[in-house]
Amino acid sequence: MTRIGLLSDTHGYLDDRIAYHLRDCDEIWHAGDFGDASVVNELQRLAPHFRGVYGNIDGSDVRRTQPLVQDFVVEGLRVVMTHIGGYPGHYAPAARPLLASTRPGLFVTGHSHILRVMPDKKLGLLHLNPGAAGRHGFHQVRTLLRFGLAGGQVVDLQAVELGKRAG
Repeated sequence: MTRIGLLSDTHGYLDDRIAYHLRDCDEIWHAGDFGDASVVNELQRLAPHFRGVYGNIDGSDVRRTQPLVQDFVVEGLRVVMTHIGGYPGHYAPAARPLLASTRPGLFVTGHSHILRVMPDKKLGLLHLNPGAAGRHGFHQVRTLLRFGLAGGQVVDLQAVELGKRAG
């Protein structure tokens, strides 16, 4: 089993609570809007493997090292990650052909600042959006997701609340 920590929309903010909840992860994934390259660098130090995508607020410092889309396989599960992707029934226009061509089992997005875990029975995938781990935005509670991947499945999924946005 591979243990994953998934976060998004840090907007330049990392704190000890984030590091604490990611401490036992084999991989950390960030679904965009890092805020600056220092967040990328710090997350790369927290786990043996790191994957990320740039978001709409990320500048050239992040875009030089993080792609718009990640398409990869872990533990037999094909994963596609992009920042602006929408969610089942309401996918962003750019996400529709991406999902049709890649046919992932797991689709990971950020951007909305709303934590969502939704199956898409029509496309046969699970959609995950970890919400926002940073302090910038309209969300009230900062969140991230932790889960395992084993045998092509998401297992032991946990939503983690990191505290109030302002604190």
